[in-house]
Amino acid sequence: MNHELRYSPHPLDAKGYDTAKLRKEFAITNLMTPGEITLVYSLIDRFITAGAVPTTSPLILETIDYLKADYFLERRELGVINVGKSGTVIADGNTYHLKHKEALYLGRGTKDIRFASDDANSPALFYINSASAHVSYPSKHITMEDAEVVHMGSLENSNERQINKLIVNSVVQTCQLQMGMTQMKTGSVWNTMPAHVHNRRSEVYFYFDMEGDNAVCHLMGEPQETRHLWLHNNQAAISPSWSIHAGAATCSYTFIWGMAGENLDYGDMDKVEIKELR
Repeated sequence: MNHELRYSPHPLDAKGYDTAKLRKEFAITNLMTPGEITLVYSLIDRFITAGAVPTTSPLILETIDYLKADYFLERRELGVINVGKSGTVIADGNTYHLKHKEALYLGRGTKDIRFASDDANSPALFYINSASAHVSYPSKHITMEDAEVVHMGSLENSNERQINKLIVNSVVQTCQLQMGMTQMKTGSVWNTMPAHVHNRRSEVYFYFDMEGDNAVCHLMGEPQETRHLWLHNNQAAISPSWSIHAGAATCSYTFIWGMAGENLDYGDMDKVEIKELR
């Protein structure tokens, strides 16, 4: 396991960041490394973002010193979405087989967690989010058929998309973690416009389904002090509560949104009109 710690920058400080500093604080670019678990522990809502790519042998999710816990989910909950080929997650002896774009919620108190691929040459890519948890809820495997689906936007506005709510309270009970997957329709590249912020929670955006040299321009920052990060396939951006989170890409794509905070209402957004952005 490779892991690093990220701090919680103040918006007034972020105004002065150059590109290198902005990327160091907010971009996560090496999540999917074959044969490894790569993990970023952010002090923003104590949110963990990780990727696990098992190849010839299973990968074990072990605790890290930052948690000061006997095992990883001693005081946490966890969500997994497989963005690669089929694989399995074994949690306390229970085996969950995850196909492409299927999800798994693991509740607080789950001790032994292992990730495996069906085929080492075409491995699963397990994208992982974890947040603090105050109580234990049952684990659940969530397929695309289980998702709460919302269609938004239009091709005329280049933002036609399907929102798949996977790990949300209408599908599975959680403490604070929420995860879902937004799929941009062919010809659409803009997410989420008009932009918004929400002081009740933070987010991480993980972008994938971008082949070759395609990239997404992820917009972040305070609405009147916006910045951008160029991200490629299987890369992510940390979004503090004071920051917008939107973007446009050179192709259609899919992104996973993961949230943590005190409000589980998906619609809790302080919207920003496009004409107000600077």
